[in-house]
Order: sequence, then structure tokens, then C-alpha cells
Amino acid sequence: MKIKFSILSLVLLFTELIFAQSNPAIISWLQNTTVTGSYYIQGNSTPIPINTLVNCQEVSYTANDAFIRSSGIPSYPTGPFLDGNPSQATNQNAIYKIPLSPIQNLGTPISTTMGAIGIFINGVALFDYRDGVSWNPNTNALCGGPGNPPCPGGPGATMNWNRDAILAEMDGFDCSKGHPARGNYHHHQNPSAFDMDLNVVSSICNLYDADGLYSIDSTQHSPLIGFAFDGFPIYGAYGYLNTDGSGGITRIQSSFELKSSRGGGNTPSEVRWPLGYFKEDYQFVNQSGPEYLDEHNGRFCVTPEYPNGTYAYFATVDEDWNSKYPYVVAPTYYGQVNGGEVSAVPNGATVYTSSVGVETIEIPEIKIFPNPSSELLTLQVKGLLNNTLTIRLIDLSGRILQTKTIHAGQTIGYFETDVLHNGAYFLEVSNGRKLVRKRILIQH
Repeated sequence: MKIKFSILSLVLLFTELIFAQSNPAIISWLQNTTVTGSYYIQGNSTPIPINTLVNCQEVSYTANDAFIRSSGIPSYPTGPFLDGNPSQATNQNAIYKIPLSPIQNLGTPISTTMGAIGIFINGVALFDYRDGVSWNPNTNALCGGPGNPPCPGGPGATMNWNRDAILAEMDGFDCSKGHPARGNYHHHQNPSAFDMDLNVVSSICNLYDADGLYSIDSTQHSPLIGFAFDGFPIYGAYGYLNTDGSGGITRIQSSFELKSSRGGGNTPSEVRWPLGYFKEDYQFVNQSGPEYLDEHNGRFCVTPEYPNGTYAYFATVDEDWNSKYPYVVAPTYYGQVNGGEVSAVPNGATVYTSSVGVETIEIPEIKIFPNPSSELLTLQVKGLLNNTLTIRLIDLSGRILQTKTIHAGQTIGYFETDVLHNGAYFLEVSNGRKLVRKRILIQH
């Protein structure tokens, strides 16, 4: 009996290990126990360090769910928030539950709510389109949120016209397209830096250098960047054209379109509040192409992490890479919502420790510009960085002149080159085991 029990225990342990190593909802989180964060304040272009750990601190799992401990602080600097937001990003000490076997909701669609509706793989919260402000037809004015009278029914009450945070709060987003609500830093939209878009719609990055969770690459399937609270994965802006994984790479598109007008009756003034200011300015239109998403802003398709297919949401952008409604998860979920923030990890949950060695992790493609450089050399990691990179600027004699670090969940590093003499230099990029050397020129 003891021998049989031991064999059974080994089989169960092996099965659990394989399960943990293969489920993206367990293995995809950016874990960190050493690197701390930073933030900007208005008027100071040097980030101020804080003692809070960035990204996710622990991942554990049971047979049904993954549990992610997170500070809610990204590895990229947060702030400043130039719309008068008095809050800074603060440690959330949060635990999020993500279902490991998500289930389609076949009943009445479940609406997204105020606050977090999912979590990015760096532990930062995902909010939906809204910002808690609505239009009150009884007063012909905005209600809810800072500086406005309460809406009828109180915070979170359903109104006919709900404000779109992406347009209304543009001035309050930092370079990474995020901001805090009572300390909870979050993204409503695709978490890539404003200055990496093809058409830059915010000047915040000009003074306060930062970056985002990943950088868009139109030639590659976007990385897995998070999970909604129904357990289904979230991808970036690009994917396979066809749902079976064929057809090349294309921009995955929202099927929501802006209405031509708000119609008659008692509706918000289009002069005072232009079309697009409210969520109700959009309508869902069935599209014929496979790259178009459903009314939840997702589709069932093959992805790199799910070769057999999965339902997945996409962070939609337009042709200029600017965020496009409904941004990530549409006003309703596709699945049954069995996840969310919880107070504790269940007893008996297994703590996940990655078995993937550094030697198996490839150094990602890095764009270096401008080259030749005169004052500032920028390094941009394409896609998502899931391990730390050390970059050294070296002269031809092998002398190390400058060293920079790009942490997991960041995409950008800088070297000041205005102090260097004209000529050729090398950049050495290392992940601890592998090393890539690239030649650059300094020309003043």
C-alpha cells in the first residue's frame, strides 16, 4: 500500500508540475522581489525612487485558479498627472484571482464595472472605458467624479450617457497611458508609451521620459499582456489575420464605430461634448473580416501561447496606434466572471517557481536610434521584455563607459552621447547568459 501510495503521489505531483508549466495564466506573470519603482512629480524630469517592489511578487495556484500578489506598481516610472489628480501610485498589496479554465457565459452578458476588471502581467490593474463621470439629463450637466455633483443613485449608478476616460482624461495620463484612482495606478487602454505611437497625441513624454509594458511591433504577434477577471487572456494590438493562425500578422480591429450623431431628444450637446466623449456615442457593427472582434472586443483564435486556440481579448488601436474604443474589454465580458481581487490565497495553494533558466531566454530584438547619435541614444525593446537586460556602452579598446539596465516590463533605455568623442563604439546587451554586440557611431 505504501508503494502504491508513493507512486500515485509522484504521478499527481508530476501532473501538477506539467499543468503549472503549461498554463499561461500561471507562467506569464512578471515576478520580482528585488527591483523597486519610481515616479515623476511635475516640474522634475528626474524620476524619484520609492521602496515599493514593482510587478508581481508571488504567483500561486490551485486546481481551479491562479493567485497573483501584486503591488500594482509597474517597473516603468509613473506620473506626473497634469490634470490636478492629487494621487500618486501607491502599493496596493493586492491579491488577484484568475480562473485557470475560463468558461463562456451563455446567459445574459455581464457588464464590466467601475474599478479593476482585469490585471496586466506586471500586476497593474485594468479598468474599463469609464471614469465615473456621466451626463445628467435633469441638469444638462456632468455628474460624478471630482468637481461634479453626485449622479442620481450615487457612485456607479447606471446612467444613459457615461463619459469615456480616454478622451476626457487625456491630460491626466502619464507617458505610459496610465493614472491612479485613490492610489490604484491603472490603465484603461493599450499600455504602450505615447511617444511610441505613429501619431503622438500627447506631449507628456517630451519632459517626463517613461515607457510602457510593451512596444507595438507590426511584424509580430503581440505578446500576452494580461487576463480579464473572467479568466480569458488579453493580447496587444497585433495578431494572426485568420483565427486558425494563418494569413500573416495584422492589426486586430474593433467592430465598434462612432455614430453619425446622438439623435434628437434630450441628449448631450454635440458642441459642448463632441462625439466620442461618451461610451453611448459608439455602436457595434458586424464586420466580415476575420481580424474584426466581437461585441466583447475579442475572438476565438490561435495565439502563440494557445496553439489549440482560445477566446482572447485584444487591446485595440487605430492605424496610428492610438487607442481605439472599446480599448481592451468591451462593456460586457465574454466569460463567466469568477475572478477578481480577493483577501487571501487559499490554504494549500502551490507557489509557482519558474523552471525556465536564463540560458533558454532569448535576447529580444532591440531598435537603436538615432545611429549615428549626437546627444541621446535610445534603445527600444520590441515586444515584451520578460527578463532584465544589462546594456553597456563600450569604446573600441573595451573600456566600459556607461551601463544601463532595462527591467522586465520596461521597453526603453537611454545613453547620453553628447559627452563622447566622435567615432565608433559598441553596445553590449546581456541577459546574464547570452550577449549581443551592436556597433554604433557618435557624430556631433
